[in-house]
Amino acid sequence: MSDHSEPVPDETARPKRNIAFIALEPRFLRRSIFLVLIGVLIFQMVTWSFSLLAGFFFNLLLAWLLAISIDPIVTGLAERGMRRGLATSIVAIGGVALVGGFIALFGGALATQITELITAMPALILDLVRWFNSTFDANIDPVEITSNLNLTTDQITSIASSLAGGIFGVVFSVLGVAFSFLTVLVFSFYFSADSPRIKRFVASWLPHNRQIVFINVWDIAVRKAGGFLISKLALATLSAAAHVGFFYLIDIPYWLPMGIFAGLVSQFIPTIGTYIGVALPALFAAFEQPIDILWIVLFASVYQQFENYVFTPRISTATMDINSGVALGSVFVGAALFGPIGAIIGIPLVAIVIAVIEAYAHRYQLHPEVEERTVSRRRSVAVEIIRESDESESETP
Repeated sequence: MSDHSEPVPDETARPKRNIAFIALEPRFLRRSIFLVLIGVLIFQMVTWSFSLLAGFFFNLLLAWLLAISIDPIVTGLAERGMRRGLATSIVAIGGVALVGGFIALFGGALATQITELITAMPALILDLVRWFNSTFDANIDPVEITSNLNLTTDQITSIASSLAGGIFGVVFSVLGVAFSFLTVLVFSFYFSADSPRIKRFVASWLPHNRQIVFINVWDIAVRKAGGFLISKLALATLSAAAHVGFFYLIDIPYWLPMGIFAGLVSQFIPTIGTYIGVALPALFAAFEQPIDILWIVLFASVYQQFENYVFTPRISTATMDINSGVALGSVFVGAALFGPIGAIIGIPLVAIVIAVIEAYAHRYQLHPEVEERTVSRRRSVAVEIIRESDESESETP
């Protein structure tokens, strides 16, 4: 009988695969948790930094828009042999001189009239509600409306005091506005004077085939949107000057801020801007001299026609045209995102996007059948309108 002993199993001999799996699982979990924490920390830091620097980035955006608005003038001077830095300095000094001259001439009157206008808003609301109640036999409580809208004189004074925060609040508010204004001026000067160098620097980080695309996009945006901006500013200045002069002649209350408001709104809010611009002074005139409403409407209508056929063709010949619906939508979006300034810069930003799209998007010619259908449809609608008008005339005794 042969002695065949069974091998004794070794308790320590286990599959290495299971040992490795069990040993690596906690390490993988720790690494995953660590990476998630690092990602959350980075996200929080980026969000925190952006919340602190959002105002600075917005000032940079305003500076870039200001730079491209003066770029056509700066480029024109540079093409005549003047150094670009000197040309930018001349344009900047000229702009600051114009603004300073306006403040020196009308700054005191403008500040006084704006203060009086804000104080008079509750009385205007009360007059409107009383007129509405008497005209339409309504029963609206004007005191309750002004109270709900926080438009009483006491509440306006209280809000102004709380916002100011005393003398220190006023000082810090003025310093903040001055710092933001200085930031916009400095960076707009830099963007305009060093525009060629900035383009070369950014293009150096791109491949050769994309460098040309980037330069083309930059030039299109500056030429189209810059021309659009400067033309709108010129038209707004002419419109504001005309409305201020007319409101002063017919003695409209708060004629200076009303005229400036009408000029700016008529240019930077398309389609309905003209009506909004004259509606507010007409409301104040309605309770002072109602006949002034007629003169305001007549003047606005005549000036609008004069602007459309005289000023606009001469000032906006080299700028782009934006669909009125798109422009109006950009105003509302800009106001929702950035407030009143966003309503002004919304159209230039959309102008840049549209200029780039028009430069690179390909539009196709309409198919002959599609063209024929649209033309025939318009003709049939016109014929139907004429037929209905003839039938209504024949039925009239």
